[in-house]
Amino acid sequence: MNTRVAVVGIGMTSFGKFMDRSVRTSAEEAVRNALADAGIGAERVDRVFFGNAAAGLITGQEMVRAQAALRYTGLLGKPMVSVENACATGSTAFHLAWHSVASGQSDVAMAVGAEKLSHPDKAVSFGAFGGAVDKEDVMPSHIGSGSGSIFMDIYAERTRRYMKATGTTPADFARITVKSRRAGAMNPYAQFRKETTVEEVLAARMISDPLTLPMCSSIGDGAAAIVLVSSRVAAQLTGCRPVWVASSVLLSGMADPTKPSASVSAAKAAYKEASIGPDEVHVAEVHDASAPGELINYEVVQFCPEGQGVELLRSGATDIGGRISVNPSGGLLSRGHPIGATGAAQIAELVQQLRGEAGERQRHSAKVALAQNSGGQVGHESAVAVVSILTA
Repeated sequence: MNTRVAVVGIGMTSFGKFMDRSVRTSAEEAVRNALADAGIGAERVDRVFFGNAAAGLITGQEMVRAQAALRYTGLLGKPMVSVENACATGSTAFHLAWHSVASGQSDVAMAVGAEKLSHPDKAVSFGAFGGAVDKEDVMPSHIGSGSGSIFMDIYAERTRRYMKATGTTPADFARITVKSRRAGAMNPYAQFRKETTVEEVLAARMISDPLTLPMCSSIGDGAAAIVLVSSRVAAQLTGCRPVWVASSVLLSGMADPTKPSASVSAAKAAYKEASIGPDEVHVAEVHDASAPGELINYEVVQFCPEGQGVELLRSGATDIGGRISVNPSGGLLSRGHPIGATGAAQIAELVQQLRGEAGERQRHSAKVALAQNSGGQVGHESAVAVVSILTA
């Protein structure tokens, strides 16, 4: 890519369960906030990439998701692409917007992620997640039958294997949740803002052994939007506070247990593309759809050697203000996980961190940030992964 790309605007809604809100109203708020943050009007946007994973299953809105959601934002008439890529939907929209600007196709691009997962019938919400696996795969009978959540059963199975291999305990996963809730309590956009204790997490209702309820990300609604521009446009914007995209890598899973996972490969490629090593990252948002996910992803993105994620956690290095502050937003566990919005929300948090605007969540002197987001399931691994590196 020849053009240097900057994020100049971010916008979010609060995440939570909002029965009276739609994908449209959430997307409108996020877009409005992102454009205001960038100091530009909708007319300056060249292309829009709109991420939404589940509207077809929750509300029946298909075919024209972007145009329907953004109808009253002033963006109609622009080239719009609807993006669906499981839990990495928002990250994929961001990657495509970055690619559009970096390639010279656009001077100004917008990535929007929006999702409404809450529904009066919880079975509809849970059922939406079932579409994120290869439906022709024969799943073991215990997957989805106990917890009601196919992915929590998948995560629990992975977790049991990880515990056996590393000696990690349920109390360690509870510590992840405690850290997450502490961060969420400082984040005005977070779905869960009440702190908890290890004892409370371990005593909570079991969802899929060893995952208790607070160790699992919740169904939720919300939206986030990102404005990306070329370096030329960034130089023209009055009061611009650019955060630069050093790299962004999107890969699909190989469905081959003998090959590195999509996230491992994407992280390696992102470091190489950015000419940055994992030891240079100050703050990160990683995919923690369940508490063990954060700990395992320490190893995936090479913050520590394989099998040593629990040691990194116990050292305190990944706490807010730590050497590598991980999920200072509260992550999926506490900020929330409206699927299509998650990846864009990760970027929004990291932009705040690199601008020094994260308040109590701020990692001191953060200059390099990493976002890792994965989703779906093919074979025994994630169907898609996106890793992006940002610099101040």
